[in-house]
Amino acid sequence: MYESLGEIILKRTFNIAVASTLAVMLSGVEAWALEWNVSVWGKRRAFTEHIEKLAELVSEKTNGDFTMNVSYGGLSKNKENLDGISIGAFEMAQFCAGYHRDKNPTITVLELPFLGVSNLEEEVAVSHAVYSHPAVQKDLARWNAKLLMTSPMPQYNVAGVGDVPRDLDSFDGMRIRATGGLGKAFTTVGATPTSVTATEAYTALESGVVDSVAFAQHAHLSFRTIDVAKWWTSNLNPGTVNCPVVVNSDAYEALSDEHRAALDSSIDESIEHYLANYAELLTKWDTILADKKVTKISYSDKMIESFKAKAADPIREAWIKDMTAKGLPAQELYDLVQTTLADARSGSGTMSNDAILKEIEAISARLKELKAAAEAL
Repeated sequence: MYESLGEIILKRTFNIAVASTLAVMLSGVEAWALEWNVSVWGKRRAFTEHIEKLAELVSEKTNGDFTMNVSYGGLSKNKENLDGISIGAFEMAQFCAGYHRDKNPTITVLELPFLGVSNLEEEVAVSHAVYSHPAVQKDLARWNAKLLMTSPMPQYNVAGVGDVPRDLDSFDGMRIRATGGLGKAFTTVGATPTSVTATEAYTALESGVVDSVAFAQHAHLSFRTIDVAKWWTSNLNPGTVNCPVVVNSDAYEALSDEHRAALDSSIDESIEHYLANYAELLTKWDTILADKKVTKISYSDKMIESFKAKAADPIREAWIKDMTAKGLPAQELYDLVQTTLADARSGSGTMSNDAILKEIEAISARLKELKAAAEAL
């Protein structure tokens, strides 16, 4: 049973206050034993392996003095994890931007369709670049949340029932589980997106509430939509969903120097573990489809370009206009994604924080020059 909101606020506020006080009292003294509660959902799967690895590494580095209780649905519902972080109901959580776009508008840039991200390494690079932007950090700070790391997922594809969609016209009238920018992309080919949660997707597909579900491969497996599906699109690749791991800012600041170092120094290795684990899953995917007798659909380059023409530019321009009107540096964030992709492909790899900040400053300067030039016309 979930605790009442009042009970959670009182208990967690008290715990954080005590931890903060102890942090001050024991500054420079050996760290004390600490357990963080981590709210995720579903079951342990490829999508949560970096969190499990992070907990393992932190415990090892602190000789068991700093541990994490990773709870799969026991602390909160997935769409309420950011709210839980904001009130200190738990110290760490995972959520997806598309669950509540108004609460985290800046990171929805990463859910725009057809961004051009081609692999998980690039997804990590663009996500962490965006997470480092001051406007994004300010955005999440409204919820007392500090962005820790991403949960990189490959391009989504669709598994469904009924007639096999051999062309884009076949999506007209289709009810599809697709959130955020992906949902908007599918409206351009006549589909009707719904935002049922991942944990509800199997029942929705089996009962006929939806005709299809857009997921990454691990989610089709974990939430068993592939057990119901008759077909799967192999190369639509319209985009993906961005799901950060965040920590409560107060809890992070209350950490001792030793515990904070253990946490921060474990992020890169946790992401590397995630990438290796996901790569192994992808090598098995075709075998899984064959075993379950799921028809694999491949679309022509012409069809993909047609989909991209309908979805990419109009949705991106509408997003930039909308976010700019809200006072957010929308063009700057989009440009940051593209320059980070270019850097990753040039062999420079993931940008350092200093490099990201310099790039942000350069983009800001260019935008000011363009604005000045436009005003002079």
